[in-house]
Amino acid sequence: MAAITTQPVASASLPAWIAPLAILIIAFAIVPLIGSSYLNEALLLPFLALSLAGVGLNLLTGYAGQVSLGSAAFMAVGAFAAFNFNLRLEGLPLLVSIALAGGIAAAVGIVFGLPSLRLRGFYLAVSTLAAQFFVQWALTKFGWFSNDNPSGVIDAPKLTIAGIDFDSSIGRYYFSLIIVTALTLFAWRVASSQTGRNFIAIRDNETAARIIGVPVLRTKLLAFALSSFIIGVAGALWAFAYLRTVEPAGFNLDRSFQILFIVIIGGLATIRGAFLGAALMVVFPVVLSRVGSFLLGDLFDSGVLDMSQRIVIGALIIAFLILEPDGLAALGRRLTRRFRRSIPEPVG
Repeated sequence: MAAITTQPVASASLPAWIAPLAILIIAFAIVPLIGSSYLNEALLLPFLALSLAGVGLNLLTGYAGQVSLGSAAFMAVGAFAAFNFNLRLEGLPLLVSIALAGGIAAAVGIVFGLPSLRLRGFYLAVSTLAAQFFVQWALTKFGWFSNDNPSGVIDAPKLTIAGIDFDSSIGRYYFSLIIVTALTLFAWRVASSQTGRNFIAIRDNETAARIIGVPVLRTKLLAFALSSFIIGVAGALWAFAYLRTVEPAGFNLDRSFQILFIVIIGGLATIRGAFLGAALMVVFPVVLSRVGSFLLGDLFDSGVLDMSQRIVIGALIIAFLILEPDGLAALGRRLTRRFRRSIPEPVG
């Protein structure tokens, strides 16, 4: 009988679509069976909305190299536009309201993306920051956006599509998951198409991109439009499915930085990184709260939790920028390759 020896695994690996398919099966079929209402509303719903916002910002910043600090403003535009479309156009399907709201966010994104035609880097980041302040001012100044509600806080409409009620905890999870899946596939197609290659060319060297025939001005505005559309839909999910209210305070400057941190920690120019970064940003405060309460008891109140979260996240960002600039996605790829090389394969 021939002896059995071992040797490192050959370079052949599973098809790239196996892992995403397995994740989708788990998300659609298994998580609803084992997940509780707390898991859905405290973790999964914010994770899905923030992941989608991270995907949108990654198209703009990671792939196209255009820095933006106004993501929360485009989320707010999407949320309030979806609310007003649903309120003022009777009989308009909810999904159409959200799609139109994404279109409004894309238009606003193009307007605030116009400075990118002349500005770069830090100066562009400051100009996009103006979108944050302008949108919050407009939403609080003009009561029409909130249906003249004195408090400015309005209840989100019921999530009903084709007579099917998605207003329960599990229903809102499925509603968000379906939209996030569809738009993530759309973003992946854009990133892997000629448009995505144009984004990368402009990010790497704008002058060289112009020389080889990339329409720089049009491509930059397209990056702002696509990114703002996705972020606007994420804002509608954040308000309709997670918060259940539509209010300017839910889209403040901290939200913009949170989405930027998701992209940095998860990894630039990778769709997977948006989900990894969002998972860390959503789960981390819960873990920190439990550990802090266990170690410090009553001394670990909400104020201490918020400050501790900011300190640790700031330290994580610095660590990633120094040790792993490509984020969690690159770290995951490295660990996966190392794991595959370590598995012996029997040879007859």
